[in-house]
Amino acid sequence: MKVTVERQIAGRTLTLTTGEIAKQAAGSVFVQFAETVVFVAAQDGPARPGQDFFPLTVDYRERSAAAGKFPGGFLKREGRPTTKEILTCRLTDRPIRPLFPEGYVDEVQIMSNVLSVDGENDPDVLSIIGASAALSLAPVPFHGPIGAVRVGRIGTELILMPTQAQMAESILDLIVAGSKDSVLMIEGFAQQLPESEMVEAIMFAHRAIVEICQMQIELQEKAGRPRAEAVKVAENPFFPILREKAYDRLKAAKQQNLKQDRGSARSDLKKQLLEEFFPAGAEKTADGLTKEQFGAAFYQLEDRVFRDLIFEGRRLDGRAPADLRAVNCSVGVLPRVHGSAVFTRGETQSLATITLGTIRDAQRVDGLFEEYAKRFMLDYYFPPYSVGECRPIRGPGRREIGHGCLAERSVRSVIPNEERFPYTIRVISDIMESNGSSSMASVCSATLGLMDAGVPITQPVAGISIGLVKDGDRYVLLTDIMGDEDHFGDMDFKVAGTQKGVTGIQLDLKIAGINEEIITRTLEQARIARIELLKTMLSEIRRPRGEISSFAPRLLRTKIDPQKIGLLIGPGGKTIRAIQEETGTTIDIEDDGTVLIACPNAEGAADALARVEAMAEEIKVGRIYNGTVASIKDFGVFVEIAPGKDGLCHISELSDSFVKSIDDVVKLGDKIQVKVIAIDEQNRVKLSRKAVLAEAAAKEVPAEGE
Repeated sequence: MKVTVERQIAGRTLTLTTGEIAKQAAGSVFVQFAETVVFVAAQDGPARPGQDFFPLTVDYRERSAAAGKFPGGFLKREGRPTTKEILTCRLTDRPIRPLFPEGYVDEVQIMSNVLSVDGENDPDVLSIIGASAALSLAPVPFHGPIGAVRVGRIGTELILMPTQAQMAESILDLIVAGSKDSVLMIEGFAQQLPESEMVEAIMFAHRAIVEICQMQIELQEKAGRPRAEAVKVAENPFFPILREKAYDRLKAAKQQNLKQDRGSARSDLKKQLLEEFFPAGAEKTADGLTKEQFGAAFYQLEDRVFRDLIFEGRRLDGRAPADLRAVNCSVGVLPRVHGSAVFTRGETQSLATITLGTIRDAQRVDGLFEEYAKRFMLDYYFPPYSVGECRPIRGPGRREIGHGCLAERSVRSVIPNEERFPYTIRVISDIMESNGSSSMASVCSATLGLMDAGVPITQPVAGISIGLVKDGDRYVLLTDIMGDEDHFGDMDFKVAGTQKGVTGIQLDLKIAGINEEIITRTLEQARIARIELLKTMLSEIRRPRGEISSFAPRLLRTKIDPQKIGLLIGPGGKTIRAIQEETGTTIDIEDDGTVLIACPNAEGAADALARVEAMAEEIKVGRIYNGTVASIKDFGVFVEIAPGKDGLCHISELSDSFVKSIDDVVKLGDKIQVKVIAIDEQNRVKLSRKAVLAEAAAKEVPAEGE
């Protein structure tokens, strides 16, 4: 039976439909907002034997046909997921995962397919709504529903579910997911938005989320799908035994300052306990308890020890809750590259490498919306040695792509515009050592590296991660969390920004949501830590270097009359090719007449710029041009001062001394500087080399008193 529920959200119709398509799926729903449609199906399956984790899989795909396009490439078929698809998979997964009960290990798969796009409404948020609705219809113990919305801001006005046109003007791109009672996930980027205004935007989003949750409850009731309840997991009989025998020893093992020391002490204790309970390689104890039960109980005890220590006011490395780890910065650490920096915070370390390129190095990004050029890129790499492991390298995974995009968008708002700094910029963050919040370390190292490269960023950016340990109504916020605090804690709330405000924010939870009070306190604690980080970073390099690296290409920019583009290009590209070959430059021309000149050295770039401007401008009396001797006559020489434009330099104007023979001064093809001294009524140009020599001599004569 077909069931439909709809509401007006932000002036457009949001519709949820089920019961007509994909009836064999455990739960399926069409989500339509305006004329953008996403189909989402949820399917469950039995747990695999011995599985001790929740295997939730989320896949999101954008079919080109949804936008009336053919996919690029030879096969004309969609291939591996794009960056946008991977990020949307993560957006969909993050708020759903905490809402399954502890101990639930059945297979659950969510598949989202974009079927139609209207060019105005992004389908990514609809995937989150659809996943929640499909799970609410499926026979799985999902403690939802949840809703999700995007919020923009134009001027001082918050915009719910902004269109693509509105997002082009917005200073905020914020996605919030949550239940009726609390916030579960945040992903947002802004142009230095103050913390109080960010909280206002989050709570503005949550008010709309409540209505979307009500829609899903109505859909579930109309479809006659009762909520599935999870089978209560029996208490592990090994836990009380381990707690009595190993609690104090594990507590001591956990209080080591260094990650490797804590890991070694934990491993040694676990090995001792295994030998004690399972002597001579036994598979069971005398009471019939298994090694699987032991492993689960040991992990449970670790969690209990961690939480007890936090509520006693003791972090694993001895810090107070709001303390940062030791921070060290250095710049210019690599020769030859255009900029480099190392940022170290405790046992987390990022090496940033900066590369400056031309407009041709910009990345072309295609998808359901219009193709665009991306001139700032940040790529994040997490090699196994950073955590003391061995594993094969098979390209960047979802985590690496997600962390890189978070760091990239957190820094993007301070990158100078193309008119001020026309370079394409690439940052590589290599995580050399990791113990918590390496994405925020990448933000810090990227800032330092950009300043070392001479990129005139508008403000330095720093990032920090705040953790949470919550038990009932009491909770503790932890600044600069380590790996164990992230693993056993309840929250990873990353905040990046400048001294003026927030540029990037990402919230991941393991509990069923947080309230406005926790969000407000977290942002304030992150702001204090961020200011402290910025002080340390700026003590290493106060401002961007005044000059870019000598190894970076030189870029010059000018603008010509668009009607003269054809003249600059020449027949069959002959003119522009000649300029590029003779000056060693690369020249790009845009439709509006903007000309970008790139060259490995400043001299070649300046020469090409002079030629381009000479061609595009009218010849002016009094101006000096770099010309080429085109022909020699008895009475003087004709000098080409721009492609297709030449003038006569009379023999009397060739030198500041008597010229007996022109060949004594110049030869055919010589490059000389000449000054335009007159243009007659017939537009004939008169040139003088003598005037140029006289001006040069005047500059060399010392002024009186020198």
